[in-house]
Amino acid sequence: MNSRIKELTQPTIDWVYDDFKSNSFRFCVELFAWAISLGCAITMAMTVPNPPLFQMYPAWILGCAMYAWASYSRKSFGMLVNYLLLVSIDSFGLYRLFAQEN
Repeated sequence: MNSRIKELTQPTIDWVYDDFKSNSFRFCVELFAWAISLGCAITMAMTVPNPPLFQMYPAWILGCAMYAWASYSRKSFGMLVNYLLLVSIDSFGLYRLFAQEN
C-alpha cells in the first residue's frame, strides 16, 4: 500500500520541487499569497454575517497582486488578467467600503 501511495504522489512532489528549483522566490511569493487567500477564506467563514472587511480587503488585494506578479513571471496571460481583474474589483469594493464609512 505504501509503495502505491508513493507511486501516485511522487510525480506531484517532483513537480512541486521542480517549480521551487526553477524560481524559488516566485514559489515563496505564491505560497505566501496562498496562505493569505486561505486565511481570508477561513476568516470569512468564521465571521459571517459580519466579516472584518476593512482588514480582509487589503489582504485579498495584496494576495491577488502577488499572484498577478507570479502569473506575469510565468508568462501566463490568463492568470495575469484574472488576478488583475480581481485586484480591480476588490480595490473598488474597498473604495466603496471607505466611502460608506464617511
